[in-house]
Amino acid sequence: MSQSDIAFSSIADLAPQLATGDLSPVDVTDAVLARIEQHNEQLNAYITVMADTARHAARAAESAIHAGHYLGPLHGIPVAVKDLYATRGVRTTFGSPLFADWVPDHDATVVERLKRAGAVILGKTNLHELAFGTTSANPHYGVVRNPWDVTCHPGGSSGGSASAVAGGLAYGALGSDTGASIRQPAACCGIVGLKPTYGRVSKFGVLPLSWSMDHVGPMTRTVEDAALMMQALAGYDARDPGCVSHAVPDYTAQLHGGLRNRRIGVARDFFFEECDPEVAGAVEAALGVFRDLGATVEDTALPDMHAARAAGVVILFSEAAAYHASNLRERPEAFSDEVRDQLDMGSFYTAVQYVQAQRMRRVLTDETSLAMAPYDAVVMPTSPVPATPIAPGLPGHASLRPRNTLPFNFISLPAISVPCGFTDSGLPIGLQVVGKAFDEAGVLRVAAAYERATPWRTRFPTL
Repeated sequence: MSQSDIAFSSIADLAPQLATGDLSPVDVTDAVLARIEQHNEQLNAYITVMADTARHAARAAESAIHAGHYLGPLHGIPVAVKDLYATRGVRTTFGSPLFADWVPDHDATVVERLKRAGAVILGKTNLHELAFGTTSANPHYGVVRNPWDVTCHPGGSSGGSASAVAGGLAYGALGSDTGASIRQPAACCGIVGLKPTYGRVSKFGVLPLSWSMDHVGPMTRTVEDAALMMQALAGYDARDPGCVSHAVPDYTAQLHGGLRNRRIGVARDFFFEECDPEVAGAVEAALGVFRDLGATVEDTALPDMHAARAAGVVILFSEAAAYHASNLRERPEAFSDEVRDQLDMGSFYTAVQYVQAQRMRRVLTDETSLAMAPYDAVVMPTSPVPATPIAPGLPGHASLRPRNTLPFNFISLPAISVPCGFTDSGLPIGLQVVGKAFDEAGVLRVAAAYERATPWRTRFPTL
């Protein structure tokens, strides 16, 4: 296999070859590190590249596999970690000068679990400052660029993870999602991003943005790869008070189940409003694919998503302001104007407004669960617009917002973004698939059926 062929393979394609010894984890890791060396200066996807550590882990994986101790499909697979996750002995910046020199003495739970599965950690990916934004234009560590068009944002806040996976600089990556930050960059960069149900994956060792809305999840090139990463990540962790003890299924078991006789709801109100015509057209075409696959596709109405978004903003901004209050007071110069202004705005919400938003959350969660009960999944555009230009002040710059994604952080339901086409200018478009609480397996099944029936997973950017 050529370096490019190796770099753009899927985890599911590589794993059997690594298991049998037909491919070496060392060769695979070297190929990806070569691409990082070649392209990271242009994409700025990584803040810290752990080349020596990665090569050491790859050699250890090769020795273990040769000795008959194969751990599973992530063994020897090079992956990236958003620089929002603690990594033992490796600088963890959170994209902020506040933590520029912090070297943790522990790993985040999900980093532990990736290592336990045998994954090779390539490095720490760039992000929007403190994960509080949707462009990944980081004033402290540089702007992250979209591999499909380097003049455009990759989305945020997990823009470095998305850029790395899309550009062949990692096979999978950890992202975090408080309002959009896994699914929106996945849509902008033409990859798969899964936000699990709240509590499904531990957040221990992850810097909070909004502790009641933060989610941890995988970003990959294919739906199957997302399922394989989720298998390693999911499960109860007592160190995270928000983590739920809930049985973890086999996420790959239903991937080839198909969609015949499945019911797919289309949520048009709110989610198709202010939608770019090319985005709306691609999603309409995707609905036709679902019908061709034997699913029943029908319009449905979810509860008041305008209210869900508004209340979600109150909670997100209030909790962010509370977490960063002391640093904002003592070291205001360490924040960019953008993030400082957002934190200041969060401090203006009153306790009454916060409590009322949480009360609304319970009501809308129950109402949404009732509305979704007849369906296997509900779909809509991931983002109303494709990736926008990096230059500030240009039309569309502010449109990279979590309009269609934030309600499902507020309501805590699992949601995935899967590529569903490209604009005429070659920018990816994402389709969002939302499921019932803790039904990540069902969400993955719907997304996988659509992915198999379409050509989007076979297209890669040319850097």
